[in-house]
Amino acid sequence: VQLQASGGGSAQPGDSLRLSCAASKSTYAIGWYRQAPGKRREGVAFISNNDGKTYYADSVKGRFSISSDNAKNTAYLQMNSLKPEDTAVYYCGAGLLPYYSGGSVGLRTAFSFEGQGTQVTVSS
Repeated sequence: VQLQASGGGSAQPGDSLRLSCAASKSTYAIGWYRQAPGKRREGVAFISNNDGKTYYADSVKGRFSISSDNAKNTAYLQMNSLKPEDTAVYYCGAGLLPYYSGGSVGLRTAFSFEGQGTQVTVSS
């Protein structure tokens, strides 16, 4: 599966941004990781396209919302109430078995990963 991410950019604290991830074909699960400078990559949010179940990292729960349009093989990440700590490169990923564990989220099997990522910068 090939993935193409778009969206992102610069925002001020409290603002909103939306990311999109278009897949070349249908996926079982899709979502986003992010990596801030000097930090490890972390899962942000995932959605299971089979049942629509969503998974959020505790750091974004209540502020970010993931959705998908299966007809378009596209997922969206609506990011509200942005904080400076949301600044990172956001990567789209697809795979199987999204999970939530101990405040973190991810895919137990990731078979596609959008290579370049999209920059999100939140600053005043």
